[in-house]
Amino acid sequence: MRTRQEIVGSFYEKADENSRLQRTRHGQLEYRTTMAYIHRFAGPGSKVLEIGAGTGCYSVALAREGMDVTAVELSENNLAVLRENSRGVGKIQSCQGDATDLTRFADGTFDVTLSLGPMYHLYEPEEIDRAIEEAIRVTKPGGVILFAFLSVFGIMYANYFKGNWAFGQDENFTDDYRVRHYKEQLFTGYDVTEFEDLFRDKPVERITTAGTDGMVESIEDRPDFNIPDKDFDAFAAWYLAFAEKRELLGGTNHLLYICRKK
Repeated sequence: MRTRQEIVGSFYEKADENSRLQRTRHGQLEYRTTMAYIHRFAGPGSKVLEIGAGTGCYSVALAREGMDVTAVELSENNLAVLRENSRGVGKIQSCQGDATDLTRFADGTFDVTLSLGPMYHLYEPEEIDRAIEEAIRVTKPGGVILFAFLSVFGIMYANYFKGNWAFGQDENFTDDYRVRHYKEQLFTGYDVTEFEDLFRDKPVERITTAGTDGMVESIEDRPDFNIPDKDFDAFAAWYLAFAEKRELLGGTNHLLYICRKK
């Protein structure tokens, strides 16, 4: 049976992760919204850790803005692209690593910690808990941590109205409609309150929970979908204004749980 690391690594050997946040409107919205939240807590000179940095879309941009960035990535393929993308960029270092083991970093090292991918691919309660605790541990007291996660409902809306609803329902829910988490899913989704409850006994205080791409992914394949460039800036600003509305969070695909270390 393949390990989580093997399953995730195999996926990113084939996926075009490098262009994911640029080639679609939902990706562009996710990137712009996420950067807006990062900029609320980090600026030039901030010491930033990104766990699950992918090909460096955020890490490289933040380093170019004058932040001191450390990027950790599990996939060898993504890490190679990240290093190429960061060539000639100062204030960025990268290494291979897993979110569940950050022992290379001392306690309280970073002002801001970004976990913008690992929670998509963690399934066992022990590993989920360890990844959360490790991100908190390496963050300075008073520092901010941003955890990205997926809405299970956003996953259903975006992927399973294509004649495959029964398959998606079986993959993501039990017979009595409880959310399922297991590594063969590859991407696992949460009920929003289920994810927030993971932090109930952690030494953090919740700042907010926000959606980052709305329902755009679920409708972007429609033949009449169109957000021209002249409208996108206005749309992105409008979306950011409502990104934290509780009644909208389940329908978004990607979300952020943002907390401050006590």
